[in-house]
Amino acid sequence: MNMNPEVETVKKKPMFPIPHTYAIIMLIIIIATVATYIVPAGEFERTTMESTGRTVVVEGSYAAVEQSPVGFFEMFKAIPTGMKDGASIIFFILLVGGAFGIIRATGAIEAGIGKAVIGLEGKERLMIPISMALFSVGGFSMGMAEESIIFVPIGVALARALGFDAITGTAMISLGAASGFIGGMLNPFTVGVAQTIAEVPLFSGIVFRSIVYVCILAFGIFFVMRYAYKVKKDPTKGVMYDIEQKAKHEDVSAALEEIPKLNAKHILVFVFLFGGLLFNMYGVFQWGWYITELTTSFIIIGLVCGFVGGLNVNKTFDAFVDGAKMLTFGALIVGFARGILVVMEEGRIIDTLINSLAGSIQNLPDSLTVLGMFITQTFLNFFIPSGSGQAATTMPIMTPLADILGLSRQVAVLAYQYGDGISNSIIPTSAALMGYLAVAGVPYDRWFKFIWKLILGWTVIAGVALVVAVMIGVQ
Repeated sequence: MNMNPEVETVKKKPMFPIPHTYAIIMLIIIIATVATYIVPAGEFERTTMESTGRTVVVEGSYAAVEQSPVGFFEMFKAIPTGMKDGASIIFFILLVGGAFGIIRATGAIEAGIGKAVIGLEGKERLMIPISMALFSVGGFSMGMAEESIIFVPIGVALARALGFDAITGTAMISLGAASGFIGGMLNPFTVGVAQTIAEVPLFSGIVFRSIVYVCILAFGIFFVMRYAYKVKKDPTKGVMYDIEQKAKHEDVSAALEEIPKLNAKHILVFVFLFGGLLFNMYGVFQWGWYITELTTSFIIIGLVCGFVGGLNVNKTFDAFVDGAKMLTFGALIVGFARGILVVMEEGRIIDTLINSLAGSIQNLPDSLTVLGMFITQTFLNFFIPSGSGQAATTMPIMTPLADILGLSRQVAVLAYQYGDGISNSIIPTSAALMGYLAVAGVPYDRWFKFIWKLILGWTVIAGVALVVAVMIGVQ
């Protein structure tokens, strides 16, 4: 619901509308097809390492081969072929999304977070840091983004009750989730997908990611609290001052109307959910679980949570389908993005691209190389805001490039992760961000004015983290 019904928002038609993500991917497929007629074909030799089972590029083995242009029909055939090649990742996203759909349908997540946030009413010194930390857990464990939109009205109502503004209430929910999403330690939809493509152990590098996550979250809390108390001291300093003067101040109880009350069944859901996540971690680190085993475990977790959460059989599987539907966009885009790779592989030009990139940057310090990867991922995130889709598009190129340049594949995943995560809080192509602002009644230009310094700070933290990762050789 809109917390500011009295505020009229005039939607202007953009002069240059942003193309649909799938249209952008299709355009890249067409460009890649044309390139197979122009770009010289070439290939590296590849070998499988016995110690890790990874397929790696043999440095210095690039050689020209016979041109193999891709035809018109083959260009479109690359899409279903890409779907087939990326089937394990596509079904992973859909099935895990279905499992989380069941968990959401129990109402446990809404009830638990709602109770925690409302319990902070009147405790203004604790409200912002605890709320942001709480939502960050959802961000790094299940990629919580759009799911937290429902809590924004509560955050706005609480913030206003304490003398803050709508920006503060929106930020303590959305930026908390964003901090965890950037950290991504256990996020199966971003880090999990990228690591699968890069052929590194699932959720490896968790200690380094956790340290960076704490830094990202701490800076986010500092930034939001600094702004909140500046507004409380002098409301005219807020970027929403004129709108706040006109806004209808709703109480917390009105914002809580659609939030279920926490009960014993919800508590059982949390017990099995977090117990399942811990079991997953054990399976990954002790038994060498990979994407198939992890998918299986998530299905079991979802079904058990649905049972203890009081859902009947039909509601459980309805929720499963609904959860999968929510991630259809991101799942199918993996297949489309894989189509780009199929075209370049069939046209035998992907290694030419990798060799050219390596040649242009091989004399640069490793720290500058990884920062270049980070900037590239940030730029692409504007056009491909789907984390799993971006991973499918870029990691097949970044992974062998890292091999040639002597960089850890884990570092390449980190560059993708931070490039994908940080800019989600400022780019207008982010569906979650637009949802937050819509329900809070915050115009995008006001949000941009508030957020850009935080994004700059997070970018610096990520840049430093990537340089450190290269220096210490994070694996």
